Amino acid sequence: MRVIKASHSYQEEIRKSRFLAQAVFLPSAEQATELIAQLSTANVSHNCWAWRCGEYYRFNDDGEPSGTAGRPILAAIDNQQFDQVLIVVTRWYGGIQLGTGGLARAYGGCATQVLQTASSEQRVARTVLRGHCPYTYLDVFKVRLAEAGAVLNSEEFDAEGAWLNLAVPDTQVLAVQEMLSEATRGASTLQPVVLP
Repeated sequence: MRVIKASHSYQEEIRKSRFLAQAVFLPSAEQATELIAQLSTANVSHNCWAWRCGEYYRFNDDGEPSGTAGRPILAAIDNQQFDQVLIVVTRWYGGIQLGTGGLARAYGGCATQVLQTASSEQRVARTVLRGHCPYTYLDVFKVRLAEAGAVLNSEEFDAEGAWLNLAVPDTQVLAVQEMLSEATRGASTLQPVVLP
């Protein structure tokens, strides 16, 4: 799955109707209503929207014929494999009827374009690990952590070394745990941190 790195917008005119698609990162499903209100434009024909946050999703046609706006926007999110994203597509009616098929293509197409042109990144599933690393191995271990794609969240130093808090890609957890255990002959281990 991909996540959007920064808010992004895309505009297009289709048969004299103007469409503005806005995509933003959605940290949690609870924030969707507030973000929709912020992105919606007053006194326009329609502010149609869809969002996905993990297994949760919602969409709304905002007065357009049923199934012609919100669902195509959600389909664009899913087809582009995005998560934690909210899209509002605002339409200024231009006087020409687009028909249900034309509306679905317009809303879905604008949503697809805003995602394709937005700055995004692949979301990597990570496990938080914590453990102690002796000074004699610390520098080498940090280099190997970087090679494994791990992120050093924090380190606290004591007389023998450092307590490390790491975010490790799920695919590298066993390798990183074994790396530290072998280097210290089993004296140091990394354990998963249970987050509240």
